[in-house]
Amino acid sequence: MSFISLITGCPGLSGFGSASTAEDVTQGIDASGLTVIVTGGASGIGLETVRVLVMRKAHVIIGARNVEAANKAKQQILQQNPSAKLDVLELDLSSISSTTQFAQNFIALNLPLNILINNAGVMFCPFQLSEDGIEMQFATNHLGHFLLTNALLEKMKNTANSTGIEGRIVNLSSIAHVHTYAHGIRFNKINEKKGYSDKRAYGQSKLANILHTKELTRRFQEEGVNIMANAVHPGLIMTPLMRHSKLLMRLLRVFTFFIWKNVPQGASTTCYVALHPNLKGVSGKYFLDNNEKRPSSYARDEALAKKLWNFSEDLISSISKV
Repeated sequence: MSFISLITGCPGLSGFGSASTAEDVTQGIDASGLTVIVTGGASGIGLETVRVLVMRKAHVIIGARNVEAANKAKQQILQQNPSAKLDVLELDLSSISSTTQFAQNFIALNLPLNILINNAGVMFCPFQLSEDGIEMQFATNHLGHFLLTNALLEKMKNTANSTGIEGRIVNLSSIAHVHTYAHGIRFNKINEKKGYSDKRAYGQSKLANILHTKELTRRFQEEGVNIMANAVHPGLIMTPLMRHSKLLMRLLRVFTFFIWKNVPQGASTTCYVALHPNLKGVSGKYFLDNNEKRPSSYARDEALAKKLWNFSEDLISSISKV
């Protein structure tokens, strides 16, 4: 997608572009029979993703830290769409124990799992450690989703095998993945306050989302698993995610208004990658404005992806043993 296409909204090779909405890219798609988990589905583009998925008749489970807000969102959707299949489970991705409990609670429902949308996140946080002692943006945006995905992989594999329907994992990344620390991931200083940058820490976590996608794909292909994993950049959208930088973002928007999206447009690439039949068999890719885009050199580094996977496993293991 060119800069001109971004501004004008002209469609790319997929037939969709930056101006396409989540309803546009899923028009005519019947998702009945599919079960989807959407993390952070109580507000912003996560909520719009949920709304459109249940409109297309999928059964959606919202994983949300604020259960009260998620249940209010659920009731709003049900008022518009009384036949919507929608449930809420508590999930705090910054917490190893909460993420593990969510996975156990979902598995206990004895439902299939066709699609996992790792949507939730935090952005530009002041330096803060999670309850497990992990830098908050890395803990929430990457590590929690890494743990959640691994905890649900057997369920997804079994669903794909028993139904013959391709499973899909969608990791929400960002174009901000290009603005990270030197060497991409500062493995030896993940939790250090010294040298911390809220912007680079966010970029690091978004780079991790793409690297996670890459290594997932390599493992799926090696195993012959019928699950695809892709990463997406939703675009610039003013949502609650920007609560730590509202003033900065509003100022930025004055000068870059022509590339900002509304929420329905922001949810489109997620819904496109999650549901569209044109992406059958497509995995390990990065999408922007409903079209494939080449990510940074760090995001294409296979060795870095493997290193991050092993680092993440070791980090979770060390926390779990405490």
